[in-house]
Amino acid sequence: MLDIFLSSLGQLFTVSHLLFMVLGVLVGLVVGIIPGLGGIAGMSLLLPFLYGMEPTVALGMLMGLVAVIPTGDTFASVLLGIPGSSASQATVIDGFALAKRGQAARALSSAFLSSMIGGLIGAVVLTGFILIARPLVLSFSSSELFMLTLLGLSMVAVLSGRDLFKGLAACGLGLLVGAIGMAPATGEFRMNFGLDYLYDGLPLVVVGLGIFALPEIIDLLVKRGTIAEESCTLGEGWRQGIRDVREQRGLVARCAAIGSLIGTIPGLAGSVVDWLTYGHAVQSAKDKSEFGKGDIRGVIAPESANNACACGAMVPTLLFGVPGSGTAAVFLGGLLLLGLQPGVGMIETHLDLTYTIIWSLALANILGAALCLALARPVASLTRVPFVTLAPLITVLIMFAAFQASRATGDLLALGAVGILGLLFKQANWSRPAFLIGFVLAPGAESYFYQAAQFQGTDAFLRPGVLIIGGLILGAMFIPMLRSLWAKRRQASSVGAAATVPAEPPTLGIIDVVLFVGLLGTAVVAWVDVADLSLIGGIMPWLAIAILAVSCLLEIARCLMHRPQWQNQAMRQQGLWLGGFFALVAAMVMLGFITAATLFCLAFLLVIARLKPWIAAVMALGVTAFLVGMAEFLTLTYPSGLIDPWLFG
Repeated sequence: MLDIFLSSLGQLFTVSHLLFMVLGVLVGLVVGIIPGLGGIAGMSLLLPFLYGMEPTVALGMLMGLVAVIPTGDTFASVLLGIPGSSASQATVIDGFALAKRGQAARALSSAFLSSMIGGLIGAVVLTGFILIARPLVLSFSSSELFMLTLLGLSMVAVLSGRDLFKGLAACGLGLLVGAIGMAPATGEFRMNFGLDYLYDGLPLVVVGLGIFALPEIIDLLVKRGTIAEESCTLGEGWRQGIRDVREQRGLVARCAAIGSLIGTIPGLAGSVVDWLTYGHAVQSAKDKSEFGKGDIRGVIAPESANNACACGAMVPTLLFGVPGSGTAAVFLGGLLLLGLQPGVGMIETHLDLTYTIIWSLALANILGAALCLALARPVASLTRVPFVTLAPLITVLIMFAAFQASRATGDLLALGAVGILGLLFKQANWSRPAFLIGFVLAPGAESYFYQAAQFQGTDAFLRPGVLIIGGLILGAMFIPMLRSLWAKRRQASSVGAAATVPAEPPTLGIIDVVLFVGLLGTAVVAWVDVADLSLIGGIMPWLAIAILAVSCLLEIARCLMHRPQWQNQAMRQQGLWLGGFFALVAAMVMLGFITAATLFCLAFLLVIARLKPWIAAVMALGVTAFLVGMAEFLTLTYPSGLIDPWLFG
């Protein structure tokens, strides 16, 4: 074994391996910074270059990219409020809030350092786990995987705070939207309403950008300021982020361990683990008041987990040829191109290469975090730029990211539709994370439930692993409630009597009323659409409809029982900006994506941002160059319209 370790170290520190690893790290940073691309697109860019390469050298490049994308995507999540990928959705909540408070450098430096530590812990765990993982991974059946998705859903109770019913309603809507498309067990189509675009359901990238990015852009445009509402010294923020990680080292270790474990389970990966660890951070905190408003623990927890998760995803990929994530699926194709067959042979005959992969991940995490830390201060200065200057660039960027999800014009329309919902949720203070959790977990929960019921019957839910996870779910749901009741009783006893502590009344506004009516109407329309489905094909939509309708009715009953506190929920200016977004989509269809994006940026920068003409022209041409370049790299065909074929055909 010692000679294998030494051989792996020798391969790791060869000049060619290190050079190509640095190349992979740089590509990973660029791909991670561009919202919506993520590991799948980045890995796909590198695959054509693998032909004829030495396996150890090629693996260094691939591992550099895999390790760094979960780190680089933090820039967009923190600075722009745009989820850089599915693994950085939870980071947006507190990371962007910190940036708006003038603490972008603090958020970035803590995120990068915790990502590096999480990646190193994941690599250490993977080093020992690779030999004992086989029986553990194989012990997870569909029933345990189904319960793990329910564990993710139970985080809604933690993230919804005192507005539990609103959070559950948002989660139910997310489950319902996630059920659009074909039922995995029966092949029946649900809630596509005759639209070809909906036959495969809505892409995660489109939903993530619509629910988070568009509302934040419009909100900042209405305020007409910079991203950061408070000024700070970036150097101090940089050092404070490092101190934060040191103070929260226990949270980093726990979340990295969770990430490593979840990563080994195929199909769960980053889109689940970031919400699980964020919920863990909220649940384990004594003071929860700052979560969602700019709590550094809300950045450290998911960032510690996502790099560890990338390491964990290598276990089923290398041992069984079963990719643990979308990025791992493309990596699996890269292994086959290099002539390496995943499976037991990776341990028996290529153990040195296996450990080279693991240690390349660890080294790439260090290199990537060092580069990101070096860039943190200059990049964080973006938050000082007037947002009207950045708004057209960011808008085009998220439209590009949404379009490349399925490369259909429907992506842009769906982005706007989900953006309307996200803006309503934001203005009425409904839980957007709860909606996204429901959407992300719906397909997996449905598939695993079908498989468990089909292959194991009623015994599926009596397995020891299922019962253990069920206990964790009950704890996640009821422990916060019991803590809240205990705290209220202690507060009541400290002032003399419970009657002296008035219950906090629910809040209500015009947007709340619109949402209640709209969601109940959606439940009715969806029920009519899925009424004729078979039992196994309709059980998930019916469950989602029940959660959505019952939660809305319970919140309405709560408002009727307790006199609600009326809130002024403005929407007029936001509606005008939303109308402008749909006008831009129409222009892209009529004129062409590139032409409309260029003219939009030029006009916006001249008329609204009031920049000098030559600066506006240079920035607009930069947008054109970016879109043309990405079309070449990704072989994208944008909506051509009337003008694009003449200029860029």
